[in-house]
Amino acid sequence: MIVTRFAPSPTGYLHEGHAFSALFAAASSGPNGRFLLRIEDIDTTRCRPEFEAAIYEDLAWLGLTWETPVRRQSAHFAEYAAALANLGDRGLTYPCFCTRKEIAAEIARSAGAPQGPDGPLYPGTCRNLPEHERAARIASGTPYALRLDMEKATAAVGPLTLVESGTRISAHPAQFGDTVLGRKETPASYHLAVTLDDALQGVTLVTRGADLAPAAHLHRLLQALLALPEPAWRHHPLLTDGTGKRLAKRDNAPALRELKERGISPGELRARLGFA
Repeated sequence: MIVTRFAPSPTGYLHEGHAFSALFAAASSGPNGRFLLRIEDIDTTRCRPEFEAAIYEDLAWLGLTWETPVRRQSAHFAEYAAALANLGDRGLTYPCFCTRKEIAAEIARSAGAPQGPDGPLYPGTCRNLPEHERAARIASGTPYALRLDMEKATAAVGPLTLVESGTRISAHPAQFGDTVLGRKETPASYHLAVTLDDALQGVTLVTRGADLAPAAHLHRLLQALLALPEPAWRHHPLLTDGTGKRLAKRDNAPALRELKERGISPGELRARLGFA
């Protein structure tokens, strides 16, 4: 049985790009599969209840149905903390005390700093701090993030592969460098939370936008490290506006509720998106 999911963050209203992604996931589950909805509200500073309520309303307006109860990330911080502790106990993470400003300055000083999918790679400033210095900084209350030691992590599992759109390919998680897996203000990164969520919900096919295709390589590593089942991935093209620019919340893409107010019916929108 194919199990897919649509996992929006309630930081704004859904737009056409979200509608396409939700319809794509539902269609990919097939006639006998399961389609799940997940609310990715781990960023409690930006997520708002009115946006979450609107997600349910807009998806129902589109004609979608999903299983209940809906998994909400904010209710599962303990699971993410346990996974972080697992990796930490095995020496695969380390505390990073660098501020974003300090990291940017260090990268600026490094000619030709390597780039990853999320931007310039962390230069490893805190990777080899002595244990007594780490302990002293933590005891003093210095804020820190927990980073994955990519070299140790990849050595622990060896070469990996993943299935993208039906084809098995080599996984290259090292392109992310020593990525952050958790911060004080956000108990788990997107990468760690969604990897655990998909496993715990039994998702067998992860569908999402092409902009997140590189993330599958890191998620495959986390699955291997945490002994989680391996799903397949299928990344779909991103919707763009008339100028070719990707539809995004931050660029004020027209919300589904705005289209509804203009008199566009769910059937018309589905047909426009190729899901008549």
